[in-house]
Amino acid sequence: MAIYHLSIKIISRGTGKSAVSAAAYRAGEYIINQYDGKIHDYTRKKGVAYTEILLPENAPEEYFDRSVLWNAVESIEKSSNSQLAREVEFALPAELTQEQNIALAREYVKKTFVDNGMCADICIHNSGDGKPHAHVLLTMRPINENGSWGGKQKKDYILDKTGNKIYDKKKRQYKCRSIPSTDWNEQTKAEEWREAWAEFANEALKKTKVKVTIDHRSYRRQGLTIKPSIKLGVAAHQMEKRGIRTERGNINREIEVTNQKMRELKARIRNLEKWINEETAKDNTPTLSDVLENILSKQGQSKIVRLQNASEMFNFLQENNIETIEDLEQKVAEIQNKFDTVHEELKKTDRRIKTLNEHILQSEYYKSGRKYKRQYDRLNSEYKTANRSKGLFVKRKAQKSLDKVNAYYEANRAELILYEAAEKYLRKVMQKHYDPNKLPPITKWKKELSEKTAAKTKLSGEYKTLRDETSKIERIQRSAKEILRSEEQQGLKPKRRVLEMEM
Repeated sequence: MAIYHLSIKIISRGTGKSAVSAAAYRAGEYIINQYDGKIHDYTRKKGVAYTEILLPENAPEEYFDRSVLWNAVESIEKSSNSQLAREVEFALPAELTQEQNIALAREYVKKTFVDNGMCADICIHNSGDGKPHAHVLLTMRPINENGSWGGKQKKDYILDKTGNKIYDKKKRQYKCRSIPSTDWNEQTKAEEWREAWAEFANEALKKTKVKVTIDHRSYRRQGLTIKPSIKLGVAAHQMEKRGIRTERGNINREIEVTNQKMRELKARIRNLEKWINEETAKDNTPTLSDVLENILSKQGQSKIVRLQNASEMFNFLQENNIETIEDLEQKVAEIQNKFDTVHEELKKTDRRIKTLNEHILQSEYYKSGRKYKRQYDRLNSEYKTANRSKGLFVKRKAQKSLDKVNAYYEANRAELILYEAAEKYLRKVMQKHYDPNKLPPITKWKKELSEKTAAKTKLSGEYKTLRDETSKIERIQRSAKEILRSEEQQGLKPKRRVLEMEM
């Protein structure tokens, strides 16, 4: 089934990433990074269904070569923390054929990004698991009319009243402010690109007469009482594919069951509200005494069962001070309000549980990957030291050292990638409290997770109470309808009833 997924990431040298490495991995190709000399060989990667580079008008034709394009990007960026590329990843509709998805991805990328001046590297992955998706690497700099790279920013000099430039305090340079040369980094762009993908995908689905659509908005913004599932991650996804249940997979299954129950209860409450509104406008609504009498005279049930059911219903009415249909209406309104409160609290609690689970997962990756990162840094340091010296013999030694670095990286790629991602995640989460020499507060997060899980259990209990009360009011509804149906079948005229009931 078509789902909406679109994520936007920045590939930055400051986080140890490389545009060449990213391009080689996504396309399943062999590319040498001329910036640092590293070899990236992903020719054995499976699942790459289609690749293509789309260029704006002013871009040099040689940029159609993936290696040339991304090495040019690496070359123009001089800073150690330069932002090299932007990646847009989106799920393709499983209802479309591979050819239709390729055409859809190309149209979306061309009109949304390339026509606005970006070079785009499209790689479509499809491993046959029903989850086709596209990775699009985008350049961060505009291209000038002569085919050269433009600047990411331009200077706007501050002028005095007479229109002359103003020196700074040290009188070494003119005062100026930096202005982005494009609007690609504006916050509104992410929303614009996300909405555009939904529109392109829905139009493609409509042409194939598939009765399904996707929406870029969150469930909350759509006004839906549905909890979003969590991302499985690579390891958990592969285990789930092999039929091995994972903790994250179990969370998603629990969320889906909860969503179904929430939708069901919401619909039941609405039906009761509608029924009560209709009945209050009639003169022949059965009294609550009639309802109890009907339960007591139920055919096909033993006397003990009928008494138990009637007693349960009588106690419910008495405990809630329900004597009239208006009281019943008020009780349904209370259930609705309580449902909304419980639902909101459940969503907040689930969001925090989801966050804490991610904190703990990334902390575990960080903890287990530190030894690999330290060894990798040590080998890199040895290579840099060897590479500073001159002489043919020394250069050969440096090359051997580089080969050792690359071999270690390839042998421990998964651990290093997970560590780097975890480190980036924890830096963002902990900010000024992040200390690379200390482990994150895993114990503290696990304690809070236990508390939130207990809170969720309590809220689930409140939800069960609401469901039970709804069931009892539905029993009143069914009994009232049976009374009216019986009178109609016997040809009796509807009675004008007083809605009150003596307790």
